[in-house]
Amino acid sequence: MPTFDASALDYVIIAIYFVTVLGVGFLARSLIKTDLDFFLSGRSLPAWITGLAFIAANLGALEILGMAANGAQYGVATVHFYWLGAIPAMVFLGLVMMPFYYGSKIRSVPEYLRRRYGNEAHLFNALSFAVATVLIGGVNLFALGLVLSLMLGWSINAAILLSAAIVLTYIVLGGLTSAIYNEVIQFFVIVAALGALVTVALIDVGGFSGLADQVKQSPLKEAGLHAWEGMGIGGDNPIGADWVATVFGLGFVLSFGYWTTNFAEVQRALSAKDQNAAQRTPLIGAFPKLFIPLLVVIPGLVALVTVKGFGTGSADIQQYNNAIPALMAEYLPNGMLGLAVTALIASFMAGVAANVSAFNTVVTYDLYQDYIRGDAGDRHYIWFGRIMTVVGILISIGTAFIAKGYENIMNYVQLLFSYFNAPLFATFIIGLFWKRATRWGGVAGLVAGTLGAFLTHLLYSKGTISFGSDIAADFWGAIVAFGADAIVTVVVSLATQPRRIEDLQGLVWGMAEVDPDADLKRPWWQRPVVLAVIILALAVILNIIFI
Repeated sequence: MPTFDASALDYVIIAIYFVTVLGVGFLARSLIKTDLDFFLSGRSLPAWITGLAFIAANLGALEILGMAANGAQYGVATVHFYWLGAIPAMVFLGLVMMPFYYGSKIRSVPEYLRRRYGNEAHLFNALSFAVATVLIGGVNLFALGLVLSLMLGWSINAAILLSAAIVLTYIVLGGLTSAIYNEVIQFFVIVAALGALVTVALIDVGGFSGLADQVKQSPLKEAGLHAWEGMGIGGDNPIGADWVATVFGLGFVLSFGYWTTNFAEVQRALSAKDQNAAQRTPLIGAFPKLFIPLLVVIPGLVALVTVKGFGTGSADIQQYNNAIPALMAEYLPNGMLGLAVTALIASFMAGVAANVSAFNTVVTYDLYQDYIRGDAGDRHYIWFGRIMTVVGILISIGTAFIAKGYENIMNYVQLLFSYFNAPLFATFIIGLFWKRATRWGGVAGLVAGTLGAFLTHLLYSKGTISFGSDIAADFWGAIVAFGADAIVTVVVSLATQPRRIEDLQGLVWGMAEVDPDADLKRPWWQRPVVLAVIILALAVILNIIFI
């Protein structure tokens, strides 16, 4: 891909952004008094801040480059990752999971496992989550380095190191508060730049109707314009997965596993000022999530029909991951180009920051404090958290190049989710709704689920078993992981001693102290159930429109 002809104005815009995020870090430093301030913003933030940060933390390389790549490769069916693979799970998190997370005053998702199952499941999850965060942080760093290399001519290594240094600085200074307020800024920068790109690109191809006509002439053909057609058993669709794999693999296991147990997201809700704000955090984030496909799927489709040989050629500009950079090079003038590059930088830095801030919290609280030194003061844990921030960034730099081997980074990230999130969700959901689940059932299930996902991918990669596509293989891997975890958890639990009922107070459904009338005293826009109904109704309408 040829580098952009960036002007001095473009570099000024990028520099202003870097100075702004660092300034937020310095300002947030004055708010850090206790370890809770550093790791969870003192549980003091309003719902609209945590809600926007919740969705911005998800707007990393997976969302921007990965979903645009999916748009070009799979067409409109990519919306399944949003309206089926995100919205229901975000609603479930807000209505069902957050009362347990926030009400029990846990500081991390693995801590819930310790209280519900015991140290064995807790330690396994804390270690696996730490590994997952630096792997996904590495995806964002690599994507950022690649984009800056392609667009501005920087070396990949220099781009990775500069971006990592900036994220490291503002998190070390201001902790989670700095990360969250920067994520809010990043959200608006991303939406503004991608909105402009989509508008200009659509005008060039003749609007929605013109784009649809050209997609019909592309390798995707008519199927690329529909979300649900060809999803029957044995049916033919661009994703290569039938409705069983899509609904249960993506819509249930991967989706619920990611949104309800991924601490990089849940951490934003735990920083809210009260339980109502915590519940509304994912629901507020769900509203923009409904419409983000307009900003990422459309650029993928436009790249498919305007870039010769896109997705089939060997040149950089023809790779699926480069759909958005290709359009930026084609359509955006100087000044606007600087804003667009800044948007990509913001999105990838948000992804890195979300994962690194989750990494330092889990390592400090769930590994260091729980198993190594549990009697230190706030200053010591803040110091250790800052050290772990440095360690997390350094490891993410090292893992950045693992993503290099994947033409579509979305496939790589979905594979990671099948390893780490799918089995964890099974353990969580069984422990939440079944009192009989035991400590040994929990840890045995986690191990079995992880091995199930690994073996499925191994057999697929060696050609022993076949699926419709790489992404379909990830869906089935998640189903296997969930099933293996659930079966082993139940069988082992029935064979081992359960916990006393009184020890499960506040940890199992039906045993939490909840005031069912508390939200009735609030205006409708502050009631989680009302927001959830509106969100689900919109998701159903959008699915019908693009069926």
